[in-house]
Amino acid sequence: MQVKTKAIVLSSLKYQEKSLIVKCFTQSNGLKTYFVRDAFSSRKSNQKIAYFQPLTILEIEAVHKNKGTLENFKEIKIATPFQTIHTDILKSTIVMFISEILHHSIHEEEKNEPLFIFLETALLWLDNHDQNANFHLILMLEITKYLGFYPDISEIEFPFFNLNEGFFTPFHGIGSLTEHETNLFKKLIPLKFDNDQKTFHVLERQIVLKTLIDYFSCHLDGFRKPKSLEVLAAVFS
Repeated sequence: MQVKTKAIVLSSLKYQEKSLIVKCFTQSNGLKTYFVRDAFSSRKSNQKIAYFQPLTILEIEAVHKNKGTLENFKEIKIATPFQTIHTDILKSTIVMFISEILHHSIHEEEKNEPLFIFLETALLWLDNHDQNANFHLILMLEITKYLGFYPDISEIEFPFFNLNEGFFTPFHGIGSLTEHETNLFKKLIPLKFDNDQKTFHVLERQIVLKTLIDYFSCHLDGFRKPKSLEVLAAVFS
């Protein structure tokens, strides 16, 4: 089956000397993994290695056999070239971290166009704005809406948030955040990308990030703590 679609690069892994295995989140078919032969060869000008940087937004033509095997690109081009993401150390670190989060969060080979559109819009916002200290926190919380475990905020006035159950509770039980952690989590919930980036101090931001990673771990099978977490912490310290 031949398809034309946009695709967001989640990861790329070198295979042997010249090839790549590239995992993409496509607008048309959800998660897909592609084999790129001779990706490091100048002869393949339409499959330059630069196309497969984390979270690059591509327009592709591909052959999808839909048999659980590696798929193949026919044509590739960058849909919207980033102007700052890959040259700004802060933004490139955020993108590296988010790509790991998505790599371990999106597992379904099925269409999820609302999530795709949200991610595309968020990445373009990041590319065009410099005040972005809370971007990764807001994005992580927002994508839980599309993955099915956004917190139940109907009783947000309660002092504790239970990570396992995903709701606020009057009692501190197994799987609950402390009252301080819960208050910080509550401050995150209404935030949008263009809100004041000074909502959290450095240590508070680290607490909120740990909360989000723990929350993902509770609700996604096989979710792993990103390797880039220490790099992110160093950049934002």
